Amino acid sequence: MAKVIAEITMSVDGFVAGPNQTLEEPLGAGGMQLHEWAFRLEAWRSRHGLEGGETGVESKLVEESLRQTGAVVMGRRMFSGGSGPWEQDPNADAWWGDDPPFRVPVFVVTHHARQTVEKQGGTSFTFVTDGLEAAVERARAAAGERGVSVAGGASIVQQCLAAGLVDEIQLHVAPLLLGSGVRLFEAAGPQPLRIVRVIDGPLATHIRYSVGQAEAPE
Repeated sequence: MAKVIAEITMSVDGFVAGPNQTLEEPLGAGGMQLHEWAFRLEAWRSRHGLEGGETGVESKLVEESLRQTGAVVMGRRMFSGGSGPWEQDPNADAWWGDDPPFRVPVFVVTHHARQTVEKQGGTSFTFVTDGLEAAVERARAAAGERGVSVAGGASIVQQCLAAGLVDEIQLHVAPLLLGSGVRLFEAAGPQPLRIVRVIDGPLATHIRYSVGQAEAPE
């Protein structure tokens, strides 16, 4: 069965987006700074159709994530920033244009039905209206021997943790204090975690956790 990995960037004080989110600033005030660690990397830039960038351990980390991901689960807010009927959503075609960076099937959890949207590069968006667990199961089936990435936002990650659907968390902690906004683990509930790997970078610390019963000390 495909491993489910929640991967997301968080500020030191626990936020994945700043306050006052809008369509113009979907990550809220200051939120874009969270991802500066990735913007400079060759692997991230290449996937987004950009040239250049830094190589090294962090770029290899991004390469690893892209290589291991066979399907993605996200919430409606991450997809478009909107809510309600699609015809009332000014960003119903999402943020990423005709060639999104995913290049695998993406399953969007929503209350509003819609036909699957096929994009360039192998990305498809399937809109799942029968719940988060159904979305994860469909993503597992689509991922094959690769993993499922739970991309966000915070509410979807929290719901996946509460439902026991997450096997690992790949957390990128940016050295930034946002002060307020969308807190990642606001309602996640108690979860035993075990550190699997820590990679230090100049603009983020990358911590991989396994989720479940922690190992007893020797």
